[in-house]
Amino acid sequence: MSSSSSPSAPQGASDAAPVARPLRAAATVVVMRDGEQGIEVLMLRRTESRDQASGAWVFPGGLLDAQDRDGHPHCVGLDDSAASAGMGLAEGGLDYYVAALRECFEESGLLLAHGPDGQPIRRVSAEMAAWRQRLHQREATIDAFCTQFGLKLAAHRIVYHARWVTPPIRPKRWDTRFFFAVAPTDQESFHDEVELVEQLWLTPAQAIARGEELKMLNPTKTTLELLTGFSCTADVMAHAREPRRVALKSPRIADGPEGMMPVAPDHFAWAEVGKLDPQGHGTASYAIVPERAVRLSAHVMRVTADNRGVMTGPGTNTYLVGGGPRNEWAVIDPGPPDSKHLNAIVASAPGPIRWILTTHTHVDHSPGAADLHRRTGAPVIGRIADFPNNQDATFAPAHQPSHDERLKLDEGIVLRAVHTPGHASNHICWLLESEKILFTGDHVMGTSTVVIGPPDGDMSAYLDSLRALLKIDLDWFAPGHGFLMARPHKVVEGLIAHRLRREDKVVQALTELGSSPIDALLARVYDDVGSGLHPVARRSLTAHLLKLQRDGRAQVDGDRWVLKSA
Repeated sequence: MSSSSSPSAPQGASDAAPVARPLRAAATVVVMRDGEQGIEVLMLRRTESRDQASGAWVFPGGLLDAQDRDGHPHCVGLDDSAASAGMGLAEGGLDYYVAALRECFEESGLLLAHGPDGQPIRRVSAEMAAWRQRLHQREATIDAFCTQFGLKLAAHRIVYHARWVTPPIRPKRWDTRFFFAVAPTDQESFHDEVELVEQLWLTPAQAIARGEELKMLNPTKTTLELLTGFSCTADVMAHAREPRRVALKSPRIADGPEGMMPVAPDHFAWAEVGKLDPQGHGTASYAIVPERAVRLSAHVMRVTADNRGVMTGPGTNTYLVGGGPRNEWAVIDPGPPDSKHLNAIVASAPGPIRWILTTHTHVDHSPGAADLHRRTGAPVIGRIADFPNNQDATFAPAHQPSHDERLKLDEGIVLRAVHTPGHASNHICWLLESEKILFTGDHVMGTSTVVIGPPDGDMSAYLDSLRALLKIDLDWFAPGHGFLMARPHKVVEGLIAHRLRREDKVVQALTELGSSPIDALLARVYDDVGSGLHPVARRSLTAHLLKLQRDGRAQVDGDRWVLKSA
């Protein structure tokens, strides 16, 4: 979907099947060494060509060759049975190791092998180096090369790390196994001047910092980001050798303001892109564009207000829910009193707006309700907060729903109110029962941690409300800020664990500091949060302390907090 889409032309997935393109097996080896500034990685620049890797900086690697299997007898330290088991293959796993070692030699000149004396090759002779081009041109086989020089390929010196599969939309597709290896100490790398035209040894951080200058594909960037967490090559290899299941990584292609781009599993848009574009056409977006209507299902649309910020992420989401024979629609959270946003809501609605629902009355969610009511005549449905100060003063609901109250929009289209106090006393999540989608407002957010600000915010109530969601059959969260979120119960379990870890830090800080004012605790408990966010974090810290007080674990004396004696 192009960035010029209007609210009247919702983004959505195409029904046409993508052209089937075969996968080609490949192997890549990430060659590392220990430098003065930490780990350094060998980066090679590909020659200009007509595919997506043209001019890209990559690790040594390439396609498996049919003759690589003949290299099995020349491998030392690993056999095909063990290699295949580690990759989840019935057989042929050692082919990838042979290909990785062969491609590393062809492209960088680095030879991980043992000589006839059983010792690692320390120097690549001119006679050996002459075979690089012959292997690349397939004029010679790895079997012939090893036989000629009495070599044993050091398969045990490379470690299987990851598997990446190119998305279906790409004209060329690879099923690539990634390996880690430490460069032989006494060998020097020389790019082949055929497929590779330049080489650099860079720390992962240096490579990432030069991201705009050095073209890199997503698997390369992701691998470099992983390596920034290690201080030496031994730690990387030890990590890679740990027993684990190597997950398949297949980026999803999505559109957006900067054109088509891959979306990795850790991207906020990952789950939504998969839902809206399961066939990989590239029709879903990796960015939330203000006032653009996005069709999320047959009965759900999203329009996001242009109120981006630290507290609102990409903006406040307004959802339209409805359809059915009568084609009537409910609006959930009309957002701030912004005429441009309200115009987009009305223009995006496929039918008349009959209901205006709110999740809570914070000023980025409900103030638009009054104007939308004047425009449409639709009643406003939502709850009034117990402590309405600093909230939407214009909010005047025609009806305040009770917990589990059901609103029938049409046959089979029912919204159920789920009272979820915590972020706000009047917070309501709305459940579209037929699709198991919960519109979470600020109870669960897709872009940041929810702030709990007393007195209307309550940490005990928030945790109880989160636990209550574990009892509801859910497939998706539709948050007030950010993209759709999959695996809701896993998300909730993570949120509960995060809050309890933060509570443990409060207890630890009180234990170490003794009687303390809240600002002294703030610096210790939120040492992982930038100081610019400390005023906001202070509100959640207050909520944690009040919960500990209610639990009988802490008490306050004047402006100082202290743990209660057992």
